[in-house]
Amino acid sequence: MIDLLKSVLGSFGDMEYGELRFHERISSGIVVRKGELESLANSTYAGVGARALYKGGWGFSSTSRTDAGEIKQAIIDACAAAKVSSQGKANKAVKMAKADLAHGKFAPPINGPLTNHSFEEKLELVRKTEEKLRGSSSIIQSALVGYRELLDHKVIVTTDGAECEIIDSKPEFRMFAVGGNGKDMVESFEAVGVTGGWQDLFKKTPDQYIELVIRRIEALLKAEYAKGERAVVILDPGLVGLISHEAIGHTVEADFVSSGAITKGKIGQRVGSELVTLFDSGQEGNAGGTLMVDDEGVITKKTIIIENGILKSYLHNRESAAEFGVEPTGNARAFEYSDEPIIRMRNTGILPGTSSLDELIAGVKHGYLLKGAKGGQADANAEFMFGVQEAFRITNGKVSEMLRGVTVSGQAFDVLTSVDAVSKDFKWDMGFGACGKWQAAKVDGGGPYLRCQAMIGGRQ
Repeated sequence: MIDLLKSVLGSFGDMEYGELRFHERISSGIVVRKGELESLANSTYAGVGARALYKGGWGFSSTSRTDAGEIKQAIIDACAAAKVSSQGKANKAVKMAKADLAHGKFAPPINGPLTNHSFEEKLELVRKTEEKLRGSSSIIQSALVGYRELLDHKVIVTTDGAECEIIDSKPEFRMFAVGGNGKDMVESFEAVGVTGGWQDLFKKTPDQYIELVIRRIEALLKAEYAKGERAVVILDPGLVGLISHEAIGHTVEADFVSSGAITKGKIGQRVGSELVTLFDSGQEGNAGGTLMVDDEGVITKKTIIIENGILKSYLHNRESAAEFGVEPTGNARAFEYSDEPIIRMRNTGILPGTSSLDELIAGVKHGYLLKGAKGGQADANAEFMFGVQEAFRITNGKVSEMLRGVTVSGQAFDVLTSVDAVSKDFKWDMGFGACGKWQAAKVDGGGPYLRCQAMIGGRQ
């Protein structure tokens, strides 16, 4: 395929830049709910996306046919669109920054290829796990278990020299249960998603996840509701990852910065405690957002966004890097061959510190230990509110009772500024989901435990 794509690059003609991206995806998904098969999907599709730049105008076209004639036609259509787009441009100074372009074959570490396990085996695993979860306790009212995998093969060539082949493998496994005692009902979930293989995904067994879900439901049914207040909180790695991605990461994506995000013009300014170093990285082993080469053919690296509390960098594709006068960070991503690459995060988190979790807890006179991120929202001003699966009261340096119905909220940069302790633990904990900025993208988020200040929501 790489030779085929290279052979038609000349069809870009007088374009300032041309890019071809072949993408084949094998996608599987299984969901069982309440003993019934809710969804079952297994598909393979492939195609080529062609992108062209001409005098400030971009053009894009794609085809599901992969013969030379159809690819040439996609190039011709992309070039025509670029020329139309260039007409009447107020600012035609669109450039592609020089980058470390990929050559050769790239693949993440894979421990136990997913293709070694049949679709029937995966279906049976989901069925048996859901049955076991549903039957594990009399308090369980309903249960859901799901498995999904994306197997990707990409080839990218560009008119300025990228020539690479990329292999990727991203499985995920999740379970959800609702439990009740006749008077009240609560919910609990566990999920994991990685870049890698079967053994990478199942470092914990399904039975271990079931135990976590049941234990949490039993405890939540006995727990009291929290009262809302501003307090010292200790955030677990999952919550740190969620805030890093949703409340901070999107505000430093260069396209959002150019549109007026809260971080615009703040490079070099203090935006957090000196204990906070936040990064986004494409090459993080089995983390769910690992991306060795981005969809412009740029080799990915670790980008330090905030260093010791100082904003150091935004996240860029090649166009925004040229606009800002910096090097590309390898953050151009397209979910499918028919999508244009846009600026996206990969694995976003905060570097660990030197304290133990026990030391963080011992320093709290009155506060909360928060574990297990749930859904929520964040906006362009870095304001956020997220649900919490488990919240524990801390009194005089001791963890006491569990509380339920807890949310955590605040302005993300104010929260980062209030950080006074960072644990030496680190965990990726968001690989089971996908970011939805106009098109899906597999990402991950994580970090250590952070001690900071935020608003706790509950019942008065």
